Amino acid sequence: MIVLKSPEELSRMRLACQAAAEVLAEVALMVVPGRKTMELDEAAAELMRKRGGKSAFLGYRGYKGQICVSVNEEVVHGLPGERRVQYGDIVSLDIGIVLDGFVGDNATTVAVGMIDWKVQRLLEVTEQSLAAGIAAARAGNRVGDISHAVQRMVEAAEFNVVREFVGHGVGRTLHEDPQVPNFGAPGKGPKLKPGMTLAIEPMTTLGGSAVELLRDGWTVVTQDRKPSAHFEHTVAITEGEPEILTCRKMTLSVPKASS
Repeated sequence: MIVLKSPEELSRMRLACQAAAEVLAEVALMVVPGRKTMELDEAAAELMRKRGGKSAFLGYRGYKGQICVSVNEEVVHGLPGERRVQYGDIVSLDIGIVLDGFVGDNATTVAVGMIDWKVQRLLEVTEQSLAAGIAAARAGNRVGDISHAVQRMVEAAEFNVVREFVGHGVGRTLHEDPQVPNFGAPGKGPKLKPGMTLAIEPMTTLGGSAVELLRDGWTVVTQDRKPSAHFEHTVAITEGEPEILTCRKMTLSVPKASS
């Protein structure tokens, strides 16, 4: 069942989403060579706590991290741990916060120093495909219009979208109906209505679209071990333009290098 949010519920959801956006922006600046992924996780937990929220991921179906940190060929759900970020890596951060009973969910992929131009292009196209998907998230359109907009832009650049994992509705819980794939035909799927709130999240690959699960039971990697990118916003369907609830607007502090 697709849950439509009331104006009062949307007001509360905006606060959760803005908190998630602020934490993501702060943690993204901490992604520097030598930093352990666990240190990013711990920093995110403290930033959430300071905002009166908590992780939407910790404990979800047994997940043990506060956030997801996926490096290079890791697509999504990377478990934070002892791994240190290296110069030339790309690091995907997926951060969800529960605040006042509502969830804000967003993600970005960070380049660590200079990276291969093809990987840089992957990041650029993935973020552009997110913008294209959001532009299609208008009342009267259908979920397939979002999916098609993402797929068309990614594949036009000769990259691929991951098909096993998709975007989703979000609100009082982390995953609500409907599912929002990053591929599909326009004009198909549930009709978009004001009050719907969606986590639109292109997951793309430099190589093939096939993925597999690592032995930790969570981390999803590309089967060919080619790099992957992940960008996400929580978006509200309105009577007019789509509203990006996780829009990042804050002024950021300068990060300190890890010892």
